[in-house]
Amino acid sequence: MIILGVDPGLANTGWGVVEYNNQRYQPVSFGVIKTTTEFSLVDRIYSIASRIGEIADTYHVDAVSIEDIFFAQNISSSISVAKVIGAVTQEMKRRGLDVQYFTPLQIKMAITGVGRADKNQIQQMVMLLLKLSKPPKPDHAADALADCITYAVMNSTRERMGGRIK
Repeated sequence: MIILGVDPGLANTGWGVVEYNNQRYQPVSFGVIKTTTEFSLVDRIYSIASRIGEIADTYHVDAVSIEDIFFAQNISSSISVAKVIGAVTQEMKRRGLDVQYFTPLQIKMAITGVGRADKNQIQQMVMLLLKLSKPPKPDHAADALADCITYAVMNSTRERMGGRIK
């Protein structure tokens, strides 16, 4: 199974592609889509969703894992991120792909087993699980790779439990 992970953001959207087979992870590719304020909000969101669609097509992904929104202090940036999530979801569902959202807590638990893990701990575990020689950079790409691993962990657990968890 080839999984596309997305760490959504308006200025920087991280993406990662991981192949998961027989409880093993193989990193395929990762990066960041950047947008600038010189373009309209609509054009930035469209650009991100289109680029994620191209990545899905290029790597023939089977499933998509998107980090769900975390409402912090800045509500307006959270709303923009929610719009990115919606546009990416629509683009992926149009391709017939399974899309799942995972909260930051679910990702931390799936990757480290600790809900309060910090960014460095997540990156170290991603590096170990993907057998990388150094932590993936930039941070948004590392987060997207963590999204891929979370999809695999959660779905593997769901399958073992007979599809009973959500």
